[in-house]
Amino acid sequence: MLLDTAALYFRAFHGVPDTVRSPDGRPVNAVRGLLDMIARLTAEFSPTHLVACWDDDWRPRWRVDLIPSYKAHRVAPEAVGGPDVETVPDPLEAQVPVIREVLAALGIAIVGAAEHEADDVIGTLAATADMPVDVVTGDRDLFQVVDDARAVRVVYTGRGMARLEVLDDAAVLARHGVHAAQYADLAALRGDPSDGLPGIAGIGEKTAAQLLAKFGDLDGIRAAASDPSSPMAASVRAKLEAASDYLDVAPSVVEVVRDLALAPFDAGLRPLSPEQQAELARLSAEHGIGTSVERVIRSLSEP
Repeated sequence: MLLDTAALYFRAFHGVPDTVRSPDGRPVNAVRGLLDMIARLTAEFSPTHLVACWDDDWRPRWRVDLIPSYKAHRVAPEAVGGPDVETVPDPLEAQVPVIREVLAALGIAIVGAAEHEADDVIGTLAATADMPVDVVTGDRDLFQVVDDARAVRVVYTGRGMARLEVLDDAAVLARHGVHAAQYADLAALRGDPSDGLPGIAGIGEKTAAQLLAKFGDLDGIRAAASDPSSPMAASVRAKLEAASDYLDVAPSVVEVVRDLALAPFDAGLRPLSPEQQAELARLSAEHGIGTSVERVIRSLSEP
């Protein structure tokens, strides 16, 4: 099981009241919410291996160099002119180190990669795992990693933890009119305001899906646009040609990386050592998260 960790703790932060606090009054709603999510997910899906995939770089420079608007709306105003800093509510930012401490104490592998996002870590692990994989995310961009042949699914949290959706290729096709392998091309064509991807003016999801159904992939669509004899409407052809420069770079931004050289790690779940138990007891007392920690421990201990 691969966790899109930041997506989950942002959801936890906004979904759990900030009145949930530690004994000294600090908010711990994101910590407790994330732990409760992990308890629910591990109890329901019974993974043997668990990875908290991490954004070592939430807005990689190489993606920004290709499309400057990429996630630009999320950059904190005070970061302009310096290193990109994501706009994160102060009460959440203070909880992120606690989340890392608790995950480490639970023996959950935390894996990131320099100059890459958690999506790229997920893409690499999903492409190279020698076992079935469930990717837990609320981000539609990761639909592109679904692969029936490799038993890679997405457990989609976009409608909330009470309405989890398990997506295989047929489910992606039913939702968006394209196969999972075509989803990155769909996203490039229609754009995504949440990531600052402009897309192609005048081409929405329906038209993009129709083009992919007819021509297969983005390369096929562009080849058809440049072929006067192809059965493509003149208006669509003109829109694609006008967006040629964007289409040259968009796939590199939208597609997750699948070949990162990740440092070795152990994601296997196993009983907690006495040292881990002592550290978890300390963290539970300090942050007032004992019941959430206990739920995770129980779910990880079940056969």
